Amino acid sequence: MRTQVVIVGGGPSGLLLSQILNLRGIESVLLERQSEAHVLGRIRAGVLEQGLVDMLRAADVGERMDKEGIVHHGFDISCNGERHHINLSELTDGKSVMIYGQTEVTHDLYDARCKMNGNVINEAKNVALFDLETDHPSVIYEKDGKSHKIECDFVAGCDGFHGVSRGSIPTNILREYEKVYPFGWLGILSETPPVSDELIYNQHDHGFALCSMRNANLSRYYIQCSLEDKVEDWSDERFWEELKTRLPEDAAKSLVTGPSIEKSIAPLRSFVSEPMSYGRLFLAGDAAHIVPPTGAKGLNLAASDIHYLSSALIEFYSNGNERSLKIYSETALKRVWKAMRFSWSMTMMLHKFPENEGFGDRMQRTELEYLFSSKAAQTSLAENYVGLPY
Repeated sequence: MRTQVVIVGGGPSGLLLSQILNLRGIESVLLERQSEAHVLGRIRAGVLEQGLVDMLRAADVGERMDKEGIVHHGFDISCNGERHHINLSELTDGKSVMIYGQTEVTHDLYDARCKMNGNVINEAKNVALFDLETDHPSVIYEKDGKSHKIECDFVAGCDGFHGVSRGSIPTNILREYEKVYPFGWLGILSETPPVSDELIYNQHDHGFALCSMRNANLSRYYIQCSLEDKVEDWSDERFWEELKTRLPEDAAKSLVTGPSIEKSIAPLRSFVSEPMSYGRLFLAGDAAHIVPPTGAKGLNLAASDIHYLSSALIEFYSNGNERSLKIYSETALKRVWKAMRFSWSMTMMLHKFPENEGFGDRMQRTELEYLFSSKAAQTSLAENYVGLPY
């Protein structure tokens, strides 16, 4: 088999790239290790930057998002039991974010690829990449016990942190930067109305908490927990009581509780690998970088990678110009590191760090007090939260 672009990884970034290229007449084959049902069962983020919203609309996958998504013009930060509002629209000349779950984005993209007869191969096992430093790379995979080979012009590695793509870059070229945080997020999904119309970020002596939602009857809540904790340690009753403790009094009183329909613990890390390209291989999303979820940048950062990569591929197939492909890594990494800084700063400002008792705790509180008293500080936070320009 031969195609123009092989996309490794069938999450939202790989699917979005396939959809954009298809609309411009560029052939692709998408290889996903898991089944479609498994991919669609992943519970992920739900805050979309304006840039991603615009990309989904341009890729003809924004119709359901526009009907069911919730536009948010701000959010609250709670400290010492007091809520402080960050008005995103006022601080950023009318910009906002969209609340729409990553699972729903993935559903919409799968549906769009099906309608356009996109070549999506699920349960493609043992993917291997070859001849990446040449102008005729190839990809081998196994499906139903048979081996298959695809020759192509380019390979897009959208296969996540544990995928084969990043590992295909020689170790003497690859540079990796990482910070592992000493805690995780315990998250639950419940069929209950959200405690607030907008998100609430909570800084508390017991640890961080976040009140979020997916829709008017589906809430997503998180609390900071120890990395030694197990999901089994946290009954629903224990979770709700601890969440109430960390919320401001008015929110705790109005919180509607109910059985969890999903519960998990996620560790937090900041990770970047450089470069994001090697020969005819281009990394995007979690294959190249991971951010802590505090700043809601994971999916959005993957989308900006796809913006740069799809634009470069369209330019190449339009006029043969490889310039944007050659500077893809440099271009994408500039935005990656800015988003990394923002996610790191939000994490440091809002979480409880056991090693920071005393001076560190006072500095954290002072940082929040400055934020609440300074329009300039709030503007900086807001412009990063709604998304820096591509």
